[in-house]
Amino acid sequence: MSAQDLTEDQLHDKLISEWEKRRYVPKHGDPALPPQLSELHDKSTEDVMKELNRLPFFMTELDETDGEGGENETLEALRTLVYDGEPHEIATNFKNQGNDAYKGKQYKVAIEYYTKGLEVECDDKSINTALLSNRAACNLELKNYRKCIEDCKKVLSIDESNIKACYRAGRAFFAVERYEEAQQILEYGLTVDPSNKDVKAVLDKVVAKQKSIEEARLKKERELEHKKMVQSILDNSIKLRHYTIIKSSAPADLLEDAKIRLEDEKDYESQLIFPAMILYPTTDEFDFIAEVGELTSPLEILEMVLNRPREWFEDPKHKDFTVKKLECYMETETGGLIKVGKKISINNALMNEKPKAPLFDNGLRLYVVPKTQSADWLSKWSKEAALAKRQM
Repeated sequence: MSAQDLTEDQLHDKLISEWEKRRYVPKHGDPALPPQLSELHDKSTEDVMKELNRLPFFMTELDETDGEGGENETLEALRTLVYDGEPHEIATNFKNQGNDAYKGKQYKVAIEYYTKGLEVECDDKSINTALLSNRAACNLELKNYRKCIEDCKKVLSIDESNIKACYRAGRAFFAVERYEEAQQILEYGLTVDPSNKDVKAVLDKVVAKQKSIEEARLKKERELEHKKMVQSILDNSIKLRHYTIIKSSAPADLLEDAKIRLEDEKDYESQLIFPAMILYPTTDEFDFIAEVGELTSPLEILEMVLNRPREWFEDPKHKDFTVKKLECYMETETGGLIKVGKKISINNALMNEKPKAPLFDNGLRLYVVPKTQSADWLSKWSKEAALAKRQM
């Protein structure tokens, strides 16, 4: 009677019968467990798992010992089998194992297999080419671009028409920004296979990137040339006006990045624009104006800075701070002071040869003092102290 003719109950009874026949029943003097399991009876779960891990089929991590300091003979026997056969057979076996690992995206494992296959040094060029090419593919995935390039070079030295090596080397060269080499290898690849879409796609990216870099280079070059031209016009405009610029040993923070510019950067005759420090030495205060034209007068500057809330003027120290009651002074090249008329333009004072009033740190420095206190302030002015604050 076949298994198909048995009822479910009959089949169940037959399986139990078979189990009873095979079940281990200890005889008098035999161990309670089968010999294969008796030695594990008193061991912990952890110890049992360690024992199983020494069996290659159950290994979750490499264990090269026998558990007592000796070699794992089963593992060594399997290792010997791996290298059993002709060189091309061994290399092919490693290649196939590498391919399986590659399909599972285990790229590092795949590289190990391909490398072992190459170490066999078989004489079959097609096998060696495949091992190198596949290892290059793994290194490309792992972003080991230089290793990928080296393997691709070796492939092409064996098979100069290997389009995959051209493609992978092109991608790797592109990734490490070696665009000329990428273009060369990809263009070479298209001489081998003119219709290869993958190679064309990477080549298009390389050419586009090179074009972008060249455009950026030309733009930067134009900007630099323009900057030089503007600076040249500015320098000449300052010389033509006979302006002097003095640097302080410790310039005010607000003037560290101060720049003079022309109202029209291409016209040396247009108005010069610069920042201005308005100093009130009798109250130890100051105002900063980011941009003032050279044709501006001290009067216009005072009207600008004195446009303040009424509460500011109610402070006793600002009692005489009105346009009519204030005087303006500029420091001279020799460290002294000159009084500046409030209605004349700043450029008149800057162009005057004697006494010469310079710009300081690319900006205007204007001292503003109440008439009632000017004599006292002037008497305390020290040329030596003024000169000591300048950059030597």
